[in-house]
Amino acid sequence: MATDLFGESFRDELSDVSVELGRIGDLADGVARSVSRAFRGAVTDGKSFRSVLGDIAGAFADIALKAAFKPLGTLVVGLVENLFTATNPALGGVTAFAKGGVIASPSYFPLGKGMGLAGEAGPEAIMPLQRGADGRLGVAGGGGAVNVTFNVTASDARSFAASEAEVSAMLLRAVRRGSRGS
Repeated sequence: MATDLFGESFRDELSDVSVELGRIGDLADGVARSVSRAFRGAVTDGKSFRSVLGDIAGAFADIALKAAFKPLGTLVVGLVENLFTATNPALGGVTAFAKGGVIASPSYFPLGKGMGLAGEAGPEAIMPLQRGADGRLGVAGGGGAVNVTFNVTASDARSFAASEAEVSAMLLRAVRRGSRGS
C-alpha cells in the first residue's frame, strides 16, 4: 500500500537519507570512542587536562578529515569504474548502434576532432548507412520495393480511356517523389 502512495523518486530520497543517517551514526560512534579513549588515557597515564583536550582535538580532526575525504574517494572510485565499464564492451557499459537506435537523453561521444553531443534537445535517431549501387551513401535497408495503388472509378471504358493521361501524370509524380527521397 505504501508503494502505491509514494513514487520511485521518494523511495530513492528516503534511501539517501538512510545512508546519510548511517554516516552520521558512524561519526558519532567515532567521536564517542575518541573522547572515552582520551579520558581513559588521562586517568591511567596521569595526563594533564590540556593533553587530554589536545588528544580529543586531534581525534576530531582525524574524524573530520575522514568524513570529508570519503565522498571524494567514492567519486574517484566511481569515475574509475565508469571509465573501465565504458571502454570495455564486455562489462556492459557500451551500447552498440550497428543496427540503429535512439538516444533519448544528452550523450557525449568522441569525434575525429573533439566531442559530439546527441539527444540534447530530445530523442535522436542513429541510422546505419551504406553505399548504394550508384555509390551514393544512404540509410541502410532503404530502397526496397514500393507499391503504389491508384483506384480509378469510371462509368464505362470510354471515361476510363479519357482519364488515362491524368492517371499517368499522378503515377509519374509519385515515382519522382519517391526517387527524391533515395
